[in-house]
Formats: sequence, structure tokens, C-alpha cells
Amino acid sequence: MTAAILVAVLSLSACATTPATDTGSATVPVAPAPVPVPAAPVAGDDAPRPAPTGQPLTALPGWDHEDHLAAFSAWRTGCGVARDRAARSLCARARALVPGSVSPSDARAFLETGFTAVPARTDDGAPGLLTAYFAPEYPARRQPDAEFDAPALAVPADLVRRDGQALQRRADGSTGPYPVRAVIEAAVPAAPLAWLRAEDLFFLQIQGSGYLTFADGGRARLAYAGDNGAPFVGIARPMARDGLLPQNGTSGDAIRGWLAAHRGAEARAVMALNPRYIFFRIDPDDGGDPAGAAGVPLPARRAIAVDPAHWRYGDLVWLSADGGNLRGARGSYQGAAMALDTGSAIRGPVRADLYMGRGESAGAEAGAVRHPLRMWRLIPRSNGDSGDR
Repeated sequence: MTAAILVAVLSLSACATTPATDTGSATVPVAPAPVPVPAAPVAGDDAPRPAPTGQPLTALPGWDHEDHLAAFSAWRTGCGVARDRAARSLCARARALVPGSVSPSDARAFLETGFTAVPARTDDGAPGLLTAYFAPEYPARRQPDAEFDAPALAVPADLVRRDGQALQRRADGSTGPYPVRAVIEAAVPAAPLAWLRAEDLFFLQIQGSGYLTFADGGRARLAYAGDNGAPFVGIARPMARDGLLPQNGTSGDAIRGWLAAHRGAEARAVMALNPRYIFFRIDPDDGGDPAGAAGVPLPARRAIAVDPAHWRYGDLVWLSADGGNLRGARGSYQGAAMALDTGSAIRGPVRADLYMGRGESAGAEAGAVRHPLRMWRLIPRSNGDSGDR
């Protein structure tokens, strides 16, 4: 998911002045819609990890101030996706506890006796990077009008994938590169999944998924289902180059405002500067949060997208990030989170994208997260081992 995934929005230029307040994007380049990546099959997913040289959780920065019960509850809900035997065993012990019977002190004791902390490190020892993402919520229509004129499309029948490439299957059976955004939008099928405002669709395609509310009160979720294989190209710099936005005013909010003021052919032409096109599937909105690449719903503020070359889905992780410098940023983020998602821009051993939740307020906070990061892998102890390693 991570769709559902985002390091800054739209490949915004370094001269962007304000963070986007409703897109989950920071004022530096953001990744295209996340493409699910399978967990790296290193040494077999169910193989036990080598015994780590760890430290007690009590030594983690900020551990005493953690909401241990909230951390334990989120981990217990999602720990079933863990693959290694020690993690599955600890998960089974946690799930055997009577729901509602675990106190904050019980949760803290379970975590402290069940896990040991091992730091993750970059090659040069420098801090990594914490960003954040969210699930947007937008109005939609079942029929187009002057305001809602941008169709959300399902994966077309002529899109095939071969050797990782998106190809178009032609009538004669041959294949070729799939068309770019402008061509796709010029040939809209009779029954799109929904009609959105141009600016909302464009940002929804960057986020990878989101929620819709129709005029009749119906609600649905759009989830990433595929793409045309074209590279992502940020539109901020060409908009500034062509005089559509000032050089120092290419924030996500500014781009959104311009698209909203120029709906129709002008907005489509600017959106076509990015040839990449995201297709969706439509699901019911169950009122919860979207599932990440691990296949389980993302708990707000307790789930992260990670690089599957360095982490396994279901890993419990300790985050410590401070020193964010974007306007409106919180001073620090410290706490436990689960590795449940990934994204095309999330790369490296000390790199995480924190899921903030649904809606505008989650997006406002996500847009201001760009903090130097330290991470620890919380590794389950072997059965009967409650000592430090």
C-alpha cells in the first residue's frame, strides 16, 4: 500500500514554502503511489534469526513515557503476520490473554520480558529519516458534472504485466508499452468507478488509496490496483518553469489550489506532465483503516512502511525521531510501531513512513513529518529467556 506510501509530495522543489495540509506530503519531493513489495525472502521467512546482542527495552529513549498498553494492543492485533518461530510463539502467548484483562503495567512487563532491543544502523552511522502518510477522504459523484469531472478508473482489460513491465495487449495479440496519462484520460470508459475533482484524484493517485463519500451518503474505499508502468514525474518544477506557480510557491497546497481553479482541459494538461497513471479497485468503507502490504489494517500511529530488504512484516520497531524542521512539525516522535507496509520511496535500514490515520487532521500532521530517525528492532526472546542479551 502504502499503497497505501510518502517522502514529500510531487517531487516538490526545494523552494517550496509551506507543507501541504491535506495530502500527507512534506515540502520536499514525494514518492509516487506506493507499489506493494513482497518481503525479502532472506534465509527463509520462518527461519529463526541469529541470537542478537541486545539491550533491555528500559534503555530505549522515551520508553518510560510510552503508552505501553496501546503499544501492546496494536502489536497483539497485528502480530499474526510475523513469520519467525519466536515471534509466532510470543504472539500466541499474547493472544491467549483474556481481552480487557491486561493492565498498563501488565503490558509493560510483557513487552520488557518478551523482547530485547537491537539498534538498526545506516552504513555511515548517520541518522535515517522518518516521514508520514495518511488515508485521505474526498467527496465523489457517481455521474460527472462541471466540478467532479475526473474519473477514477479500474485496471483495464488490455493491461498485462510481463517481466515486471506494464504492456498493452492489442487486438491482433501483439503487445507494446501501455499509454501515458494523457492518452488514458482521453479514452475514459463508459462506467468509471467514481468521479472526483481533478485535484483530489491527482493527490489520491500519489497517496495510493483513500476514502470516498458520495452525494447520496454512500461511502467506499479506492485502493491501488495497478499502474501504467510510466515513470513518476513531479509537476512542481514544470509548473514553476511555465509560470503557473511562483518559484518559491510550489507547495502541495499551491498545486492543489491551481488545479482546483483550472478544472477541465487546463488541469488535465498539467496533470499529464506526470505520465504515470494509477488504477484502483473499489471496496466498501468499513469505517476502519486501510490494510498495508502485510494484509492487515494499519493502526494509526502504530504502523510504519519499511524497506522489506531490511525488515520483515510483523517486526516490532522502536522509533526515536526529533529535530523536524518543517513548519508546524511536532518536536519529536518516540514509540513502538509495527512494520506492516512498504512503498517505492522507503529504502534503507533506518527509514520509516509512519501511518497517521484517516482524514484531514491526519494529513495535516503527516505533511510536517520529516525527522532524523533512529530505529531499534525489538526481537522476541527465545522461550524461557528473560535475561539481557
